[in-house]
Amino acid sequence: MRLSRLMLACSLFALADAGAAENLKSAVDADYPSLEKLYRTLHANPELSTMEVNTAKRLADEAHAAGFTVTEKVGGTGIVAVLKNGPGPTLLIRTDMDALPVEENTGLTYASHVKMKNAKGEDIPVMHACGHDIHMTVWTGVARRMAAEKDKWSGTLIMIGQPAEETVQGAKAMLADGLFTRFPRPDYNLMIHDSAQMAAGTVGYVPGFVLAGADSVDIEVKGIGGHGAYPQATRDPVVLASMIVVALQTLVSRNNNPFDPAVVTVGSIHGGSKNNIIGSSVRLQLSVRSYKDETRKLLLDGIKRIAENEARAFGLPEDKLPIVTLTETTPATYNTPELVERLVPVLETAIGKDNVIRQAPIMASEDFSEYGRVEPKIPSAAFWLGGVEPAKLAATADKSTLPSLHSALWAPDAEPTIKTGIIAVTSAAQDILKK
Repeated sequence: MRLSRLMLACSLFALADAGAAENLKSAVDADYPSLEKLYRTLHANPELSTMEVNTAKRLADEAHAAGFTVTEKVGGTGIVAVLKNGPGPTLLIRTDMDALPVEENTGLTYASHVKMKNAKGEDIPVMHACGHDIHMTVWTGVARRMAAEKDKWSGTLIMIGQPAEETVQGAKAMLADGLFTRFPRPDYNLMIHDSAQMAAGTVGYVPGFVLAGADSVDIEVKGIGGHGAYPQATRDPVVLASMIVVALQTLVSRNNNPFDPAVVTVGSIHGGSKNNIIGSSVRLQLSVRSYKDETRKLLLDGIKRIAENEARAFGLPEDKLPIVTLTETTPATYNTPELVERLVPVLETAIGKDNVIRQAPIMASEDFSEYGRVEPKIPSAAFWLGGVEPAKLAATADKSTLPSLHSALWAPDAEPTIKTGIIAVTSAAQDILKK
């Protein structure tokens, strides 16, 4: 008898969950025409990092209309929207707002033709080539659903619009401006990011490390210039820079544990002015990727050691050793395994078990990581949101030929991507904040 009652109770709970999922889907379907207009407006009017003035205003207006208390200009152009709904935990949901200096080539009727002045005063084309317009539309849809369904949850919801993700400045700026002191400190952090390798209608998850930490390193390699016909009277920085580039490859291949992922890429090398002139300097620009803090230290310390000692071996005096500068940096994004494991069944109920897919970690980076690394650390989860038209994905044998994030050709399959994102994030938020 007890077993029968238990089975009946389980069946009733399953029916209730299925009914709730269907009701949420219907509500999102009804709201979609308005959200599509918002998405197209955001896509056609992108703004560069730290310049997201109009974008932030639009998101602030949307959150205010949904019933949130909104504070603008947090950490620059950032916005913080707070909705208090009784006792319970506090959840932060983040969207990024900035676009990239990319000229759009998607052919969409609502494609961006925007040009903005960058920090150097140059007019450059701008595009949402990383899908932040998708993120913001999902964020808005979630805000509307959570405000409309306050009977289904209890606690405090903080929804933030973050500037400057692409330059990994925004999270630090918002935290420095009192995000966790001026506003309720979250018990959980949540975000979703579109994927150019997954089908629209799916969500991907990764317990543990999901994205790498990224460091941008500049090296000014000095030398002693002179005439190209008399190299013996010089110390050629082009040759020295070349030796440094080759030696840097040993950091990953010979210094680092092969079971611990790491990347050192020299993405730019510039030096010299003419065939027969040996210049006085060369500039190298590096991208360094790692997961663990100790691996990051090994790589950064190794870059400085190699650069300086190659210069010493080359015969340069101490006052002409290379100058190594760390310019942009963000730590690895770590998904709290317990939180991910809790939310996976919730997502499976919301969008279907076959549509929730475990993914492998990648070496790209995100500054969402900053919100979870404060002390005491905050459980955090970042999920992937499939954005590729399913038929196109299925018909493509070599997935590497698909337009990637940051590509001028990247155009998510908007409707299923946005709807799936709203359903997934709303379901996760209501579970975290469930009564």
